[in-house]
Amino acid sequence: MRIMKKSFAGAALAGSLLLAGGLAAPAQAANQAQSGLVNVQVGDVSVLNNANVGVAAQVAANVCNVAVGPVAVLAHQAATTGVSQTVCTTPTGPVTIAHA
Repeated sequence: MRIMKKSFAGAALAGSLLLAGGLAAPAQAANQAQSGLVNVQVGDVSVLNNANVGVAAQVAANVCNVAVGPVAVLAHQAATTGVSQTVCTTPTGPVTIAHA
């Protein structure tokens, strides 16, 4: 009876480790995916080069003092289409997001 309990406990432990390892792999793979890399410019000065779309949207939104959501859409469009997007215009020039 003891052997049966030990083997059941061992199987349960092995199964839980296998399950935990199986769930961790897709999460790691999901974190690797990116929408693309972009550059952020203010006038003729590059502020960010080869930046993640989310980071670029945060920076451009802070410079322009606007909400991040619409800027993230513009950044994603720039990354996927290759067409530069102007977020706003500052005294030093336009704030643009371009495909890296």
